[in-house]
Amino acid sequence: MSAKLYVGNLSTSTTQEELNVLFTEAGNVTAVEVIKDQSSGESKGFAFVTMSEQSEADQAIKMFNAHSFGDHDLKVNMAIVK
Repeated sequence: MSAKLYVGNLSTSTTQEELNVLFTEAGNVTAVEVIKDQSSGESKGFAFVTMSEQSEADQAIKMFNAHSFGDHDLKVNMAIVK
């Protein structure tokens, strides 16, 4: 079963491709969505990364929470899905 992660404290220049490459180190990434401002198109500084398995999501949290990426320390945890 897939698991969605919240990834915060991103640089506004971080791309979906960069996050995909990074999180692939922890397992199979099925989706990456950098959240952007509707009017400016600029990143809001957070994204959602979906991993194919819960165990891969757990590994990604261990590997990348507080990980320095683009001069920012990432905040990575399970996304709250309503």
